[in-house]
Amino acid sequence: MKNSVFLLINVLLITSCTRKEAVPKTNLNERFGSELQELKDYFQIPGLAVLVQKGDSIVYEDHLGYANLEHQKKVDSTTLFPIASVTKVFSAVALLQLQEQGKLSLEDPINSYVPQSNLGDSIQIKHILSHTSQGPVGDHFYYSYRFGMLTPVIEKAADTSFPAFLKQAIFAPLQLKQTYLLTDSSAVTATMARPYDLDEGAVPGKVEYGVSAAAGIVSNLKDLAKFSRALDTNALLTKASKDRMYIPFQSDLPYGYGIFTQQLEGKAIRWAYGQYDSYSSLLLKVPEDDLTLVLLANNNLMSDPARLINGDVTTSLFAMSFFKNYVLHLEGVPLFEPDAVDSSEENRSEFHRKKLLAEALAASYMARFDNAELEKSKQLLRKTFTLFPDYLNYGDLNLLHTLTFLKDVHFYMDLGAFNDFDAQIEAIANTLLTQDPNNPYAHVYLGTYFDRKGDSQKARFHFEALVNQQNFSPFWYTVEAKQWLAAHE
Repeated sequence: MKNSVFLLINVLLITSCTRKEAVPKTNLNERFGSELQELKDYFQIPGLAVLVQKGDSIVYEDHLGYANLEHQKKVDSTTLFPIASVTKVFSAVALLQLQEQGKLSLEDPINSYVPQSNLGDSIQIKHILSHTSQGPVGDHFYYSYRFGMLTPVIEKAADTSFPAFLKQAIFAPLQLKQTYLLTDSSAVTATMARPYDLDEGAVPGKVEYGVSAAAGIVSNLKDLAKFSRALDTNALLTKASKDRMYIPFQSDLPYGYGIFTQQLEGKAIRWAYGQYDSYSSLLLKVPEDDLTLVLLANNNLMSDPARLINGDVTTSLFAMSFFKNYVLHLEGVPLFEPDAVDSSEENRSEFHRKKLLAEALAASYMARFDNAELEKSKQLLRKTFTLFPDYLNYGDLNLLHTLTFLKDVHFYMDLGAFNDFDAQIEAIANTLLTQDPNNPYAHVYLGTYFDRKGDSQKARFHFEALVNQQNFSPFWYTVEAKQWLAAHE
């Protein structure tokens, strides 16, 4: 009986939340649509699907470009996209449901479910779920592949396979009829957007067919909107469980349980992103305004340039366009910065600084394809430091990445030495390492920086710090550190 009532409630919820609001297209929607087209062109994304939902109503939906370039098949409402790590939100819901049912506790040691993990008993399910299992347990957020260990946890507690439990606990009750697992390849191939990479234009990419608690769901805009609305209305979880999911694991960390959490202009934001080699996705919620954004793309440039792995969605120009238009209502603010430096008080806001840095980060990424973007990134950074000289107060991993990556681009493109931002690089990195001596990204960025400067002794210090860290699983930065040390024995 309980399951029948639950199903009925969700059917009613689904019927209401998929209703498209019957309102004329507003200037707000037109601005947002124009900026999305501009971003799609800038990042050379073949196909893009977008939906903005307020409460039960879809206030904006569009489908841009091509799901298949070779056959000139356009993206439409039936197009499916692999959502990569947005799957983690579904997995967090599954784990919290199992805890509500008394089948596990998030305080259970991970070794109780994955004895072969060789992790200490102090590492609990909640630490894996919140990406706080590395280094001193529970203290710091480091995005980790350990999230995949939650797959056997769900399977053991639910006494069924991970795909079967997702279908039973989430897909079926919400009637997500266009949501699958990548293992259901026969069901999704026909309508799934073809993957593309950027390499002197769009070239065919690959589908990564693995399925785990970390990634593997395929879906579309409408089904993701249904899932999002079910979170809003506590149809999947009790309010207490959802609140626990949404609250940062520690007050100064950017992640809760399976979902990022941060503040912008006093508003709480909850979000998740997905990034495969050839797909990207974004689910972004502003609970106070009852707003949700869903974005899906068939290359990775909606996510990769923004370095979302560091936990700040304001580095995404897609997110900034959404915030600017639907949340903060900054009608006269352009998304892309004009060349001139405007030092008026209006252009010294936190939002303006974040927008400048998001564009500088994007331009540094695109510099690998276009030298003009290299100069653009430098100009944006100079403008930022002119308008906001207190960079130690806002310098973070993403700014450090932008600054050191420009040095890398010069190195790999044989453009000569580039030392313009060395003072900022060293000051920001040292500040970050004072706050968090184990931070692997700060170590790898600073190690590479000193290597480019020819200071092998300082580079070695940072690469050895990476290799010798306790309770860290291997990641790309570990590989780079080991390779450097092996080459400099």
